[in-house]
Amino acid sequence: MPYNQKLAERVRALLADEPDLVEKKMFGGVCFMLAGNMCVGVNRDDLMVRVALEDAPAVSTRPHVRPMDITGRPARNFFFVGPEATNTARGLAAWVNRGRAFARSLPPK
Repeated sequence: MPYNQKLAERVRALLADEPDLVEKKMFGGVCFMLAGNMCVGVNRDDLMVRVALEDAPAVSTRPHVRPMDITGRPARNFFFVGPEATNTARGLAAWVNRGRAFARSLPPK
């Protein structure tokens, strides 16, 4: 199943002001990277979000969130966020900004 193009467009619009934004096809979807660090992506109808390791336990308990597991081994600080949590502009922006803030906290690659 291809990734949700409309969701990718909405994410792209939220990150349009980032001067070093790069898109890469990954994980069967598209990932958005800032300074070489993945912040968010789209896989099917889910948003993929990368968060700080210390924030992962709290994020994992949020509604419509599950660990990102593509290889059979869940990632510790990557999560799938279901469409129920991203269907509003405010909901999507909150998750994209969380991923953006984490990516910006890392040194450029």
